[in-house]
Amino acid sequence: MLTSAISNVNYPEIDIIFKAFPASLRHDVEMVIEVLPFDLNVLFRFNKVIKVDCLIHSDLQKIYLDRETLEIPSRIYFNEPKAEKEEELTDLQKNILNCLYLRHHNGIVRQKRLERLLDKNDYFIIPYKFHLLGEYVIEILDDLQKHITTNSVDSFAKFAVDNEKYFVKTESRMANYWNAYYRWKSQKLRNYIGRQNIDQIKKGTHNIRFAARLAGRWNKQQ
Repeated sequence: MLTSAISNVNYPEIDIIFKAFPASLRHDVEMVIEVLPFDLNVLFRFNKVIKVDCLIHSDLQKIYLDRETLEIPSRIYFNEPKAEKEEELTDLQKNILNCLYLRHHNGIVRQKRLERLLDKNDYFIIPYKFHLLGEYVIEILDDLQKHITTNSVDSFAKFAVDNEKYFVKTESRMANYWNAYYRWKSQKLRNYIGRQNIDQIKKGTHNIRFAARLAGRWNKQQ
């Protein structure tokens, strides 16, 4: 249960965070919320502090995860928690926290949190890593490649198949960023790391679709 210090205050962000993770994780999400700083004075780059009206951007991405609808924030503006509070969380709760901060407005924070999720492939993590496929910070795309492995590609592919419109949207965003910022460096799109990451997942989607067709045929024969 949330402490009275948080539950008695009407923070609209709390409900948004709950909707961003599977219902089965509600208790662990509560523990994560406990360590989040709800200070509206947000620290931006170059130590510039700006007061914001809300700590989560109103633009939410609806996705489907094992027949459950989630809404993932496009951007969050929370300052990072105090290290000692974060250390009190379980490994699962740290994974939830790191997922949330993959949506942080600061690319350096996103990259740092992605590093902490290396080899963490619980299925609820996949949508947060997946969103980074359309990232414009090339260092994050380079790091993301390390996360798309033989142990995780099937999960990425399953998520892509279950969220095909979102996959197309993400792929389009990747190509747009390449054209705007990196075409001078990678003149051919196929040589761009963002393209390579998505192509790696596409190979997995073919296997997922083929398996689904086989399952359908098998069921008809029974």
